Amino acid sequence: MTHELHQYGGEAHTGRPARAVWPAMLKGMKCRCPKCGEGKLFKSYAKSVDSCAVCGEEIHHHRADDLPAYLVIFIVGHIVVGAFMGVERLYPMSNWAHLSIWVPITIIMSFALLPSAKGAVIGLQWALYMHGFGGDDEEIDTHPEQDHHS
Repeated sequence: MTHELHQYGGEAHTGRPARAVWPAMLKGMKCRCPKCGEGKLFKSYAKSVDSCAVCGEEIHHHRADDLPAYLVIFIVGHIVVGAFMGVERLYPMSNWAHLSIWVPITIIMSFALLPSAKGAVIGLQWALYMHGFGGDDEEIDTHPEQDHHS
């Protein structure tokens, strides 16, 4: 049984030029094309465009999936819990008062950060030639044990 080793970002062995990761992620965080930084990355709230209207780079390959939401939960959770604990220490309030403050703040922050987090993940995938951004169609992975039973 042999397994292929996939190394994302190991462009020295492919002959493809290395792409700068942080600039691509920053462009994505600004909801702009990770390649040119000019075209819009989203056609609606968090629905990505199929390709950049400015440079033509195909964006539909991305597989951002759940990672942006996990990142937003991590960031917002740390901010809100820290702020809640600080406010509770300085100004003791009822549970209802806390709920009326922190639930809306959590929801607003989450919705505000989600497109930027998704853009950063798309930028990361573009910079590392992941999920079709390298010009290669991806093969569907199968379980190694199922390959031998066919």
